[in-house]
Amino acid sequence: MVEIHHASCTLCEATCGITVTTDGDRVVDIRGDERDPISQGYICPKATALADLHHDPDRLKRPVVKRDGEFVEVDWDEAFDLVGERLRAVRSRHGKEALGVYYGNPTAHNLGLLLFGLPLFRSLGSRHVYSATSVDQLPHMLAALLMFGHQALLPVPDIDRTDLFVCLGANPLVSNGSVMTAPNMRKRLRAVRDRGRVVVIDPRRTESANSAEHIFIRPGTDALMLLSVVNVLFAEDLVRPGRLADRMTGLGELRAAAEEFPPERTAPVTGVSAERVRELARALATTQRAVLYGRVGVCTQEFGGLATWLVVVVNALTGHLDEPGGYMLSTPAIDPVPLATMTGHAGSFGRYRSRVRGLPEFGGELPVATLAEEITTPGQGQLRALITAAGNPVLSTPNGRQLDAALDDLEFMVSIDPYINETTRHADVILPPTGPLERSHYELLLTLVSARNWAKYSPAMFGRGEHQRHDWEICLELAARILGPDFLLLRQAGRLSVSMLRKLGPEGIVDLGLRAGPHGTLRGGLSLRKLRKRPHGVDLGPLERRFPERLATKGKKIHLAPREYLDDLPRLRRRMEAWEPGELVLIGRRQLRSNNSWMHNSQRLVKGKPRCTLLVHPSDAQRLGLADGEEALLSSAVGEVRVPVEVSDEVMPGVVSLPHGWGHGRRGVRLSVATKNPGVSINDVTDDSCVDELTGTAALSGQRVTVRALAATPV
Repeated sequence: MVEIHHASCTLCEATCGITVTTDGDRVVDIRGDERDPISQGYICPKATALADLHHDPDRLKRPVVKRDGEFVEVDWDEAFDLVGERLRAVRSRHGKEALGVYYGNPTAHNLGLLLFGLPLFRSLGSRHVYSATSVDQLPHMLAALLMFGHQALLPVPDIDRTDLFVCLGANPLVSNGSVMTAPNMRKRLRAVRDRGRVVVIDPRRTESANSAEHIFIRPGTDALMLLSVVNVLFAEDLVRPGRLADRMTGLGELRAAAEEFPPERTAPVTGVSAERVRELARALATTQRAVLYGRVGVCTQEFGGLATWLVVVVNALTGHLDEPGGYMLSTPAIDPVPLATMTGHAGSFGRYRSRVRGLPEFGGELPVATLAEEITTPGQGQLRALITAAGNPVLSTPNGRQLDAALDDLEFMVSIDPYINETTRHADVILPPTGPLERSHYELLLTLVSARNWAKYSPAMFGRGEHQRHDWEICLELAARILGPDFLLLRQAGRLSVSMLRKLGPEGIVDLGLRAGPHGTLRGGLSLRKLRKRPHGVDLGPLERRFPERLATKGKKIHLAPREYLDDLPRLRRRMEAWEPGELVLIGRRQLRSNNSWMHNSQRLVKGKPRCTLLVHPSDAQRLGLADGEEALLSSAVGEVRVPVEVSDEVMPGVVSLPHGWGHGRRGVRLSVATKNPGVSINDVTDDSCVDELTGTAALSGQRVTVRALAATPV
């Protein structure tokens, strides 16, 4: 029977609306939903690969247990019994700190894991909680916490109304926005260019830079360049905080901090001329509707905390904070701020530090750069058993080979994942959840960072099979067997039992959230029943001025100069003074037909010429004796990989670029398509000791490397 379904693609932050045609249990067609209020018919190539995920013969649908080194299928009760018994035993022998969790990026797109998984992970009571946050957006969240009082108060560029969009360390034409849900960025950026300017500042001339004014910048120097922008704003009397001026603290401290970073001093290090910095500062200050946006390249460097803080500072000083066309807060139909508070995600920083290296806690989590050493280093609090969910840290976190080896030292490991991949192959038990088309969806988290307010609910297109379980069911069952009444949701819900929570499910929680949310009393009120009648979604309008009422700081103040950032400036100064020309540094790159490490088992996405190549500038290729198409050895302090060279002036001299998410050649991986196109993992050469000392975020961008032709002498 042919049916047509309307849903959202859950593969990336764009959450584009899709129309899916099914015939029985087969996906016949996937295309963009022209009636979706946000994406309006746009999709990228990844969306069609949802069909490949659904029909993938490598996808697990029943639990597997490792016996004599091989995975064998078992029933759910046996798997749950084994996991509960082994985890309780580890906790009994070694204490609750012996248990740990890693959860990955797909959690943000997964209603069940957000509502039931995160409370489970918090309920374990262990400091060993790790996630993709510390290899991604942690500096954004720290700025929100220290400046606005809550880590979930993340401003978003009002891209649809801005006249000047300055993009730093991001490639929105490929990402469709990141911490900025805005599908069809090509159309959106074209509209900005038609009425104003788009400026991209990046070490690589990205797809976004090709259709904008492009400025090269040396990796890891964004904070220096931004401090020079702040310097110019004060020196030329261009500081105009606007209507929020009386809520801002720290202007004097900012002025003093920026005085020693004039653009003439930083330009030799950043590669951005003093003239360009001054022009940029003046344009941001004098354009009525302008915004500065920074993303992954800004976060994942040795001064990611400072750089991300300064992005907010520049928007505030130029009067673009909480203004149309500037840097604004969304008004999601379900406000995740109180939900984050309930699940232990309100925000905290430095309450404790990691056992081995002393890296700071953030939001109840430790930086994942320290995960391997916490497993392998003996002593009180050693991590001995691990739960992973929707994550592949062997490929997505620094020094993946070290973590790969460390996972074998665990006493027990369980993974909530549909695949035997580079990480889960180490598990003793794998509990596979249903796929994206087999579960319902409400976009809970990403509406928090959407460039326009909206709400949408999508029921499952396919029923859960008799031998399948949803991820939230898996988490609830694990909580019952490991924790009982100590499960966070049970404590919060009072009299609710596990069976009642199971009956309520994600939909029941969504309905409660909609009714209690900021739109619950508007337009006749929002509810799950009403969203079911609007399968294309509901447009709730453009971003609105929300800062005064949303601020969570004491006295409702915006703290522009938190002491944590000011105290980190001497480290930046020392790095600037110690900089030497001639260093070769590595950056990653994002690709439209790739999605971290978890979409390479789709033939339609990996077909074509190899994309896991090392971009090298022609001058560096000539100096190093590298030829286009030939393999070279890329080396760092922690490892080396052989990778084909692609000579291109797309990167600036002194910079090489390798895409992330590849490296599927390890033994025991059951990904039949991916293993035929394995590529190499950039995180086999990223040094886990290289972190932003302030935040603990992995400094993946700007790491020092060497490259040599395989038949040549090292240079």
